[in-house]
Amino acid sequence: MAGGYDDRDGMIWLDGEMVPWRSANVHILTHAMHYASSVFEGERAYGGTIFESRKHSERLRASAKMIDFEIPYTVDEIEAAKYEVMKANGLSDAYVRAIAWRGAGEDMGVASARNPVRMAVAAWTWGNYYGEAKTRGAKLDVSKWKRPAPDTIPCHAKAAGLYMICTMSKHTAEAKGCSDAMMFDYRGYVAEATGANIFFVKDGEVHTPLPDCFLNGITRQTVVQMLRDRQIAVHERHIMPEELEGFQQCWLTGTAAEVTPVGQIGDYNFEVGAMARDISDAYEKLVRT
Repeated sequence: MAGGYDDRDGMIWLDGEMVPWRSANVHILTHAMHYASSVFEGERAYGGTIFESRKHSERLRASAKMIDFEIPYTVDEIEAAKYEVMKANGLSDAYVRAIAWRGAGEDMGVASARNPVRMAVAAWTWGNYYGEAKTRGAKLDVSKWKRPAPDTIPCHAKAAGLYMICTMSKHTAEAKGCSDAMMFDYRGYVAEATGANIFFVKDGEVHTPLPDCFLNGITRQTVVQMLRDRQIAVHERHIMPEELEGFQQCWLTGTAAEVTPVGQIGDYNFEVGAMARDISDAYEKLVRT
């Protein structure tokens, strides 16, 4: 599969039906396009099985409720749609994108209660999110944008509007030759990367930001459990910027990122060490079992 994402062969599940890829379109006055009223999930399938698929489907519905709409499909129906898309496109190893949004309807202002809720699922092949950084260690910029306070946004929803500052941060990072950017939160604590959670290692123990104002990723939760199963101490806590100098290793986690070691954040350097490599390899095995 090649070319722009709007011009490809294949099928996309749209509102309960399989439609040709190029025909999976929406009207220009779709509410989500103007007011970001949409939620989504990114998932990976390995050998025909989507890792933690049901958790993603449950979170999709939960995210919609957080931004005040109800997806008109059950978790079981969403699950079926994802696998139907993979089958229709002949995919076994794939990235799966489920998205739900307020469409075009009677309302065209901030309020949109009378507009229909629509949903789509697409799938395609996608390699390493960070390319060669997956093995040699990613280089991160430090974003000027901060994750907002939880009383200003629905911070635990995987909602499209929350990614605006992430897109801006990543564009700035890429212009500097970096793979991504690390963000602080509204209090000045280390938060996450633009689309991945972050972990640090110091003296054989792991430290990761407490997800009290950003998404507690499914991959993050998986890796925390993997570490604890190995009797490795994991400290979920607030991390100050000045602590970066004392950490020896670092990695990112996310469905797209999987487990990617980090070699540099701003002026701070990290070893792509044994623990980072071990967890990355163990995660690769886990998702394929």
